[in-house]
Amino acid sequence: MKSSIYQSLAIKTLSFFLIWLLLSQSFDLLHMGMGILAAFGVAWFNTDRTASGLTIPRLRIVWYFPWLVGRIIQSGFHLSVLILHPALPIDPKWILHRTKLRTDAGIVLLGNSITLTPGTITVEVDSQNLLVHAMDDKSADDVTSFRIEQQIAGLFGEKGME
Repeated sequence: MKSSIYQSLAIKTLSFFLIWLLLSQSFDLLHMGMGILAAFGVAWFNTDRTASGLTIPRLRIVWYFPWLVGRIIQSGFHLSVLILHPALPIDPKWILHRTKLRTDAGIVLLGNSITLTPGTITVEVDSQNLLVHAMDDKSADDVTSFRIEQQIAGLFGEKGME
C-alpha cells in the first residue's frame, strides 16, 4: 500500500515539475531547484496518503487535457474578438450551475476547468452548486450545455450525464 502512495507522489511530482519546466523555460540550477521543491509540495498536498492509488485512470486524463486545451484556445479567440470589437458586445452574467457530479474531486476539477477557460470564472462552490461569472452567452455555453461536466463525468466513470 505504501509503495503505491510513493509511486503516486513520484508521478505527480514529475508531472508538476515537467509543467514547471515548460511554463518557466528556465533551465538554470536555481529555477530547477525551486521547481522541483514546488512540484513536490503541490504533489504532497494533493496526494491522499491513506488511499491505495490514483482515483482517475491515467488514460482518461490523457484524453481530457488536450480537449480542455482546445476549449481554452477556442474561448481565448472568442474573448479576443469580444474585446477587440468596436461595439464591445460584452453581456456579463451570473450562472448558478447545479452539477450532477458526485465526487468532490470531479466538482473541484469542474470548477478549475471553468476558471481556466477564458471568459468564465468559478466564483463559489457550495456542495453541488457552482456560481460562475461569464462574459457572454457563448462564453457560458460550455457550462450551460454541460459540455465540460460530461467530459469530467467520463473521467470519473460517472454515467447518466445529460
